Amino acid sequence: MPYLHEWSPALRESLPHLRLGSGPTPVRRLGALESGSPEIWLKDESGFGEGGWGGNKVRKLEWLLPDAKRRRRKTILTFGGLGTNWGLATALYGRDQDLHTALGLIDQPRDKHVETQLERLEASGATLHFTRTKNRTIALAPWLIARHSSGLRPPYILPSGGSSPLGSLGYVETAFEIVAQVRSGELPEPGHVVVPTGSGGTAAGLALGFGLAGIPTRVTGVIVTEHLKLDDHAIRRLAGKSASLLRRRGAEFPEPPLDLEMTSDWMGETYGAPTPESERAIERARAEGLELDPVYTGKAMAALLDKSEAGEFTAGPVLFLNTNGPR
Repeated sequence: MPYLHEWSPALRESLPHLRLGSGPTPVRRLGALESGSPEIWLKDESGFGEGGWGGNKVRKLEWLLPDAKRRRRKTILTFGGLGTNWGLATALYGRDQDLHTALGLIDQPRDKHVETQLERLEASGATLHFTRTKNRTIALAPWLIARHSSGLRPPYILPSGGSSPLGSLGYVETAFEIVAQVRSGELPEPGHVVVPTGSGGTAAGLALGFGLAGIPTRVTGVIVTEHLKLDDHAIRRLAGKSASLLRRRGAEFPEPPLDLEMTSDWMGETYGAPTPESERAIERARAEGLELDPVYTGKAMAALLDKSEAGEFTAGPVLFLNTNGPR
């Protein structure tokens, strides 16, 4: 299935795209993690991006950075936790496009992973605002916008994780990529795809992409934060906005089905807090040479293993999307 920017000249002109990574990203079976059936497969996004880093954030930036340039903005204003991979990716990839990044950072439990990320953020050249809480960030938003405006031009404002209707197109394309890998025989058609969900764009984009491709694959989003509304309704709404964006820019297609479920059962006490289930999942994944992070992918793998062992995946192989992109 062709990539979105190859659908038509009208769509290509109205939705500029900047290639930042090379695909398709690899897939393989995770036999050591299986306990009976179903089969468990991996699509490893961790190496996507220039220099082999960035993960799922870069898929979104391929659409967002050229839009910021098209709108002649100088600064990207976005948000995340203290250990935000999204903020780091935006700062570094934006810097390569002569775009400055300002970050509003919300508190999360500090561990070695978070402290390392903070050091990277400080070295990235981004302006860091420690806004502490979601409510305080909202209250400070007018000041942040004014602070980072350039003349009469406001900053290019992005939600946490880049999960806007435009950013989510990165994972519409990834769904197409998965379908192409199925058709080439690299992996069996998955009945389920499991993905960590911190802002919703990855899950929404995948569900929309599979719907457009006509593949009956269910997306299971494992929610890892309490700071955003990420239930089924919210993710369907985001996917619908991405579909509407494509239609406004010239694409034609019937209303696609959206097969997804969202669960917060493996989140733990709060965003970034480890859980016994995620720690066990991280250790088990190492047996397959797979390094997971404690904030996102560890919890998603814990959900996959628990649901698999409980017999909840009945529609065929399960594909785990490793979205981690450490520098």
